[in-house]
Amino acid sequence: MGDLHKVALFTNEYPPNVYGGAGVHVEYLSQALAKLLAVEVRCFGDQQASAPQLTVRGYPQWDETKRDTDPRYVGAVDALARSLLMAKDTLDADIVHCHTWYTDMAGLLAGKLWGVPYVLTIHSLEPLRPWKVEQLGNGYHLSSWIERTAIEQANAIVAVSKETREDILRLFNIAPEKVHVIYNGIALDEYRKTATTAALTKYGIDPTRPFVLFVGRITRQKGIIHLVNAIPHIDPAIQVVLCAGAPDTPEIGHEMEARVAAVSAERPGVIWVREMLARPDVIQLYSHATVFCCPSVYEPFGIINLEAMACETAVVASAVGGIKEVVVPEETGILVALKLRPGSFDPEDPAVFSADLAAGINRVAHDAALRERFGANGRRRVEEHFSWDAIAEKTIALYRTLV
Repeated sequence: MGDLHKVALFTNEYPPNVYGGAGVHVEYLSQALAKLLAVEVRCFGDQQASAPQLTVRGYPQWDETKRDTDPRYVGAVDALARSLLMAKDTLDADIVHCHTWYTDMAGLLAGKLWGVPYVLTIHSLEPLRPWKVEQLGNGYHLSSWIERTAIEQANAIVAVSKETREDILRLFNIAPEKVHVIYNGIALDEYRKTATTAALTKYGIDPTRPFVLFVGRITRQKGIIHLVNAIPHIDPAIQVVLCAGAPDTPEIGHEMEARVAAVSAERPGVIWVREMLARPDVIQLYSHATVFCCPSVYEPFGIINLEAMACETAVVASAVGGIKEVVVPEETGILVALKLRPGSFDPEDPAVFSADLAAGINRVAHDAALRERFGANGRRRVEEHFSWDAIAEKTIALYRTLV
């Protein structure tokens, strides 16, 4: 083991440009790491920040990547272009740590150019998101190649759950001893139950009535359509709050519009918040939700479940991926069985899945003692297992084996 003074984190998302769990992960991991060593963040955007232990440099999109090409290819081509810029810029870090396929190639190239090891954290895997062909066309094959090439040459891989580790070893040619499980974390002081209700009123939610909450993007992966299809089976006394924006494709956006309109015509209390909420507002919604629902069909970890549990909210979630390592059934929430069609991420019986989600939501909503027990157990679980400081220490221990 060698000396370790500085790490460079390469990422697409970094505040204020955060739209998913990977961005939340890098934001908090960088802060926790910076308590223990110097950190430089290179990210997509125009961010610039400098502090003694944490510097941030953004890389804007290059207009040339959008010129004379299929618009669906821009994401993957732009990622390659920005990755080259990230990698070639002078680097004085001892190790590079990349997050998501967008910057994986930057890590591989920087490792070659500057002679340092590089680590990848796997937040999701392209082979397990085939619906992205809808969004990227053949650009999906380029993103998949970037991911595979970088994974199979990495010095170490961090999987955010045990199931993700199993997926990596099944899908890629990499030695098992290179793949380590380090969970996502939660900012325990920030994500905690609050009595404030201003955000509920602001978004048209009646604070005196129970509500089920969804937070996430409008994408096949997050399973929001299955929750919308569950609404006719949810007790009409329960409000349904969908904090859902940024559809992956126009098609799924139109599908969402049509289904929400149809179910809203049948029962009151369906509230669709389409904007990206400020974190204090989301924490208020978590805190006052009767139940939080995560209907994902693919979820390597599911940081949103941690956020809800930290705010002492009972969870009803699909029993897939890393969710099964976060939510303890009948202790912190209810896990709903999900059987997928072979070779796809469509439920084998979507109607049954939606009905089962509704049954779990109704059960929790109608049992105050159960809600209170799930909520208390959830908060205790995140405090014991998912603090960012503990995760930073595990990450640095991995770095030290490589430098």
